Amino acid sequence: MEGASVITTRFLPRETARHHREVILQVLQEALDTSKLSPTEIDVVCYTKGPGMGGPLYSTAIVARTIAQLWRKPIVGVNHCIGHIEMGRLVTKCDNPTVLYVSGGNTQVIAYSRKKYRIFGETIDIAVGNCLDRFARVLMLSNDPSPGYNIEQEAKKGKKFLVLPYVVKGMDVSFSGILSYIEERAPSLIEKGEYTPADLCYSLQETIFAMLVETTERAMAHCGSNEVLIVGGVGCNVRLQEMMGQMCQERGATLYATDERFCIDNGAMIAHAGALMFSSGQTTEWKDTFVTQRYRTDAVEVTWR
Repeated sequence: MEGASVITTRFLPRETARHHREVILQVLQEALDTSKLSPTEIDVVCYTKGPGMGGPLYSTAIVARTIAQLWRKPIVGVNHCIGHIEMGRLVTKCDNPTVLYVSGGNTQVIAYSRKKYRIFGETIDIAVGNCLDRFARVLMLSNDPSPGYNIEQEAKKGKKFLVLPYVVKGMDVSFSGILSYIEERAPSLIEKGEYTPADLCYSLQETIFAMLVETTERAMAHCGSNEVLIVGGVGCNVRLQEMMGQMCQERGATLYATDERFCIDNGAMIAHAGALMFSSGQTTEWKDTFVTQRYRTDAVEVTWR
């Protein structure tokens, strides 16, 4: 796109793992200094067990295991998705919401039932955040501060709607076909002046967010829920919040969402979820302190609720 400032940096597993190794001790020291705590005052060490990229997960798990042994502390492996949910519940004070978890690597509609966070629907291919990020690269939008944020800002200027495939299969959604469809057509549509990049961002956002609202509403109806909680990095998107809020208003329900401090991945959410697990009697045995890139949300027993 003419005049755009393009940054091509991506989160690649090897480079991200290297970054984590380079800064982890500094971050650990800063956490101790800021909290004014000593290791003797810490009850448990928590780390992200998954899901996520293997390299970064392994790097931090090794450090967690090391300091747990040095400090003689128990250790808890936390599910990344549940970290988002519990941080959202803490910050918003919601009770028992239907959860829409949307990020670069995950898209799930979740509700709590019988000691598990049950997945009612999810993407069957790529995550919604990945879809937005990849289309941002097609338009050569900057990664600063993030591709999805820049898609959101462009979409605000869009006026002309391009009809795109709408792919809801029961409770599941699919984004790869929509992405392929708009990727193939975007260059010629822009070159011919039929649509602007802003129009295409607007069209993509409206379509995929409508799919997410539909599946979330269906889960609410099934569960008899009157609360929705949006978590994950894409949950920062104001337009998604507006669309979900309109649906909730029509149903007499309440929407809960957080800002970028808590939507985007953060250590506090892992610490909080780990503390909940530990306080309810859960710890991770040493033989199980591995990581898994495909750690399912519904694989965790929720003993703290």
